[in-house]
Amino acid sequence: MQKKLVIIEGLPGSGKSTTAKLTKELLEQNEVNNKLILEGNLNHPADYDKVAYFDKKEFDELLGNNSSYRDLIVDISDKKSDGYFISYYIQKKRRKEELPDDLYKRIIENDIYELPLKVNRSVILKNWQRFVKKAKREDDIYIFECCFIQNPLTIGLVKYNASKERVFNYILDIEKLINKLNPTLIYLKQNDIEETFYKISKERPSKWLNSFLNYYTKQGYGLSKKLSGFSGTIEVLKKRLELELEIYEKLNMNKYLIDNSDYNIETLKNTLLSIFQREALL
Repeated sequence: MQKKLVIIEGLPGSGKSTTAKLTKELLEQNEVNNKLILEGNLNHPADYDKVAYFDKKEFDELLGNNSSYRDLIVDISDKKSDGYFISYYIQKKRRKEELPDDLYKRIIENDIYELPLKVNRSVILKNWQRFVKKAKREDDIYIFECCFIQNPLTIGLVKYNASKERVFNYILDIEKLINKLNPTLIYLKQNDIEETFYKISKERPSKWLNSFLNYYTKQGYGLSKKLSGFSGTIEVLKKRLELELEIYEKLNMNKYLIDNSDYNIETLKNTLLSIFQREALL
């Protein structure tokens, strides 16, 4: 079966972005058509970022409560079989003069990653299903930075403190869909989580750090364990790593665990080269 998907996973600071870009570089050097989708891509073909979701009842209520903006709401919405989607961040940039702040805030409340876990899971799985059908028709190999393990586990554990079984089943359901694309998973591991997170916290804006700390400690697992601040976030990340490595072992796909603690680009590149040769990608 032709390989159509390479997924890069790991905790923050593990080197996912660098690895994803190196993957693209190696494929292009060998004239392999590919599409790189980094974390935060607002037009992600399988996942969602800064996108709100409304079922028909909710959408009708949104229209009814904002009748003077009815045409605008319809115009910026994408109707699919499972509901209505609004890429609110993109639309705000495009139509900032037309989209009032109060309506914008109301739309954000239905961000897909703020929805109840059951709804989030249903919406995400249907989008993965659409992606798999699309990718099977194309010649390109897709390179995804995270979103397969990270996002279900983060919303499941970090946001809602859902049971391990429920979180794992979410990921395994995605696996069933993407196995049709003969995927390869590369998981990057760092030996010292605290040192790694401290390093990226110094490299990124303070606003990012504060938002990350709040997300990890003021809800879900962190809140249930009464964790707080930087040290509390490290404890949540340790739990996340524990579960990610456990689900990694359960996955029935070609997979590779790479220790990237040294951040040695040449070593990483040679390791990837070896993997892709073994996978007959090059």
